[in-house]
Amino acid sequence: MGAHPSPRSPGAGGTPTGVPTAGDPGSGPAGGLSQDGLQAGLKNRHLSMIAIGGVIGAGLFVGSGAGISAAGPGILLSYALTGLLVVLVMRMLGEMAAASPASGSFSAYADRALGRWAGFTIGWLYWFFWSVVLAVEATAAGAILTGWVPAVPQWAWALLVMIVLTGTNLVSVGSFGEFEFWFAGIKVVAIVVFIVVGALAIFGLPPGDHAAGMSNLTGHGGFLPHGPGAILSGMLLVVFSFMGSEIVTLAAGESPNPVQAVRKAVNSVIWRIALFYIGSIAVIVTLLPWNDRAVAKSPYVAVLQSLDIPYAGTVMDVVVLTAVLSCLNSGLYTASRMAFSLGQRGDAPKSFATVNKGGVPAVAIWASVAFGFIATIFSYTSKDTIFQFLLNSSGAVALFVWLVICFSQLRMRRTLERETPERLTVRMWLYPWLTYATIGLIVFVVGYMFYDPDGREQMVLSVVAAVVVLAVGLILDRRRPRERAADESAAKVAERA
Repeated sequence: MGAHPSPRSPGAGGTPTGVPTAGDPGSGPAGGLSQDGLQAGLKNRHLSMIAIGGVIGAGLFVGSGAGISAAGPGILLSYALTGLLVVLVMRMLGEMAAASPASGSFSAYADRALGRWAGFTIGWLYWFFWSVVLAVEATAAGAILTGWVPAVPQWAWALLVMIVLTGTNLVSVGSFGEFEFWFAGIKVVAIVVFIVVGALAIFGLPPGDHAAGMSNLTGHGGFLPHGPGAILSGMLLVVFSFMGSEIVTLAAGESPNPVQAVRKAVNSVIWRIALFYIGSIAVIVTLLPWNDRAVAKSPYVAVLQSLDIPYAGTVMDVVVLTAVLSCLNSGLYTASRMAFSLGQRGDAPKSFATVNKGGVPAVAIWASVAFGFIATIFSYTSKDTIFQFLLNSSGAVALFVWLVICFSQLRMRRTLERETPERLTVRMWLYPWLTYATIGLIVFVVGYMFYDPDGREQMVLSVVAAVVVLAVGLILDRRRPRERAADESAAKVAERA
C-alpha cells in the first residue's frame, strides 16, 4: 500500500492553530494505521522499553568519564540539572504529543505553532543529527567487534551492522520495536545490576571488602574540586547524552493507543533519569576517587574491576555494544520518521511520505541510511576534517530542539485551551512560568557554550548549520505562494479549455 502526503493543517503557515480535532485521540485509527498512514505495529511492551531505554545511550557508559574528570563528584549536580531540564522539556512535549500524536513530533508542532519555517528548520536539523549519529554508532560498533574478531576489518563490521539494522527497519515497525525491546532490556538490566552491586559495596557488603562510605565524595579536593563553574562545564559534556528521550513521542504515533503511551512515558521520565543516570554515576564517584585514571578512561569497567568482578571489561564491552546497536537502531528509525513527516508536509521530496507493503517509509529510510553511509566513510577517510565538521555542526541540535519545544508549547497550549481543552490530558506544570524558566535555563546553557573554549566551536558551527537550513526554509516558503498561484492559474486555464 502507498500513502501520499496529506494536506497541511490549517494555520500551519504561522497561525497557532491547526490542532486536529477529528477522531478519538485515545485510540489508534481503524485498520491498523496511524493518523499519518504508517502501520501501527508497535506494542505496549515495545513502547515501554523504548521509553525506558531511550535515556540510556552509549554516551552514558563511555562519555561519563570525561564529565567526572571535568567536575569531580560535582558531576552529580550537572546530571541533576540536565535531568531536570529534560524532565521539563519532556513534560511540554508530552502535553502536545498527547493532544495530537504525530510522526514528526516537535517538528510538526513547531510547524503549527510557530510557522512552517520553524518546522522545516528543526525537522531537517534533527534528521541531520541522527543521520550523523548513525555513522558514529556504526564506527563504534565496528571498533568493538574488531577487538573480538581482528580478522574482519572495522569498516566491514560497521557496514554489516548498518545493513542488518536497515533490513529490520525496512521489514516492519514491529521488527524495529522487537529489536529495540531486547536491546533496551539488556541496557536496563545491566544498569540495575551495576547499581545494586555498587550499593552493596558502598555499605561494605559483598562483593566489596569494606564499606567505601562517603570519603570519595568529599576527599581528593572536595565535592567541587574545580569550583562551582565546573558544574556548567559538566552540563555541556552530559547534555547530549540525554538526546533520545523524545523518541517515544515519535514512536507513539505507530501504536494502537498513542495518547496512553505518551502519558506513561512522560510520567516515568523522572524516575528513569534519577535511577539510570544519577544513580549509576553516584555509585561510580562514591566507590572510586574521581581523579582515578581508570575512571576517566572507562568508569563502569573501573568500578567492576575494583570489585574483582571477573571479565569486567568483556561484560561492559557487550553492554556498550548493545547500547551502540540500540542507538543505531533508534537513530535510523527516528531519522526516517522525521524525513517521512517532512515529506508529508511538503518540506521534503514527496517520495519520503510513501510507505511500502509493510507500512514503513522505505524511501525515507534509504535516504537516511545513504547519508549515514557517506558520513561513515568520512569517519574513516577524513576523521579529523569532514567528519569532525559533521559532528560539531550537529552537536548543539539537542538544545535547539528543546528551545523549539518550549516555544511551541507556549503557543499550542493557548490554542488547545481555547479550541479543544478536552485534549489536554497531560499538562505542563505551572504554565507558563515554568516554561519561561526552562527557556531561560536553555538560553543560559547556550550562552555558556559560546563562552566555554571547549564548547565554542561546536556551538558556532551548529548555529551556522541552523542559519543555513533556516535560510533555505524561508526561501522555499516565499516561493510556495507563487507556485500555488501558478498552479491555480493553470487549473483555471485548463477548465476554460
